[in-house]
Amino acid sequence: KKEVMISMFSSLRYFWSEAFKSLFRNQFMAIASVLTVTVSMFILGGFLCVVLNINHMASYLENQVEMTVYLKEGLRTDQVMDVGARLKKLSGVKEISFTNKDQAMADFKERMGNQSALLDSINGNPLPASYQVSFYSPDELKAAVDIAKTYSSVDAVQYGQDIIDQLYKIAQIIRISGIMLILFLAGAELFIISNTIRLTVFARRREIQIMKYVGATNGFIRWPFLFEGMIIGFIGSSIASLILWLGYNVILDEIAEAGLVFIPLISLWPFMMYVVLILMAAGILIGGSGSAISLRKYMKV
Repeated sequence: KKEVMISMFSSLRYFWSEAFKSLFRNQFMAIASVLTVTVSMFILGGFLCVVLNINHMASYLENQVEMTVYLKEGLRTDQVMDVGARLKKLSGVKEISFTNKDQAMADFKERMGNQSALLDSINGNPLPASYQVSFYSPDELKAAVDIAKTYSSVDAVQYGQDIIDQLYKIAQIIRISGIMLILFLAGAELFIISNTIRLTVFARRREIQIMKYVGATNGFIRWPFLFEGMIIGFIGSSIASLILWLGYNVILDEIAEAGLVFIPLISLWPFMMYVVLILMAAGILIGGSGSAISLRKYMKV
């Protein structure tokens, strides 16, 4: 067993050594392959982040089981209170609160953060008074929306369903276009990586023939080339992952500094860890596949 383990480690050391030597011999093609993988994995990761965040936003809004009932201008106090009393009697009401015009403007300025000074140029207060009503379930919310719209003192009812539907449609479009683009880029990766390995095989054809003559197995000859492709995929996906991680962190910081806390993006950790793992696995898989394609077509072993 000890001899088998020693032989195994010796073979692995040889495979990795030959893979790195081959990369240095064909630096130009190796760099081109790494850059192709980097661009492809960056685009894949970008689309993945966008789609998952849009789905997250839609789910977040869907779980906000509440509606905002905007009142018409010029209502008397008794009319405003009548709307509140009727809303409380709706089925499934969990909590209800009232926001007058002044409080609505104060809340809006707070959400605007550093940009709240822009509101000072507005004459008067265009924001309406409103009721915020939360419910125990989405079904009760949807039924209440239809009823509240019929009240004569109500100007509009908002509960975000149109936004949710639009977000899901956008996510679907991005998902489909992203898949098509990734398939195209994956094909480009396979082509360039297989050409890189093909050059290596061609340059070492005599050495390979000699290895065959002395009894080397097909697997022993193939593994260094497979490792070479996997290294290219690993390096390219690592660079893309680093850029995406840093870029996503910057976006989160910018949103926080701008006071746009109402945009429910997914937190950096562990979200980006999962994205990185997906990109790394995809890069290594594509790199190994490119090598396998090249070996199957151009190595006669």
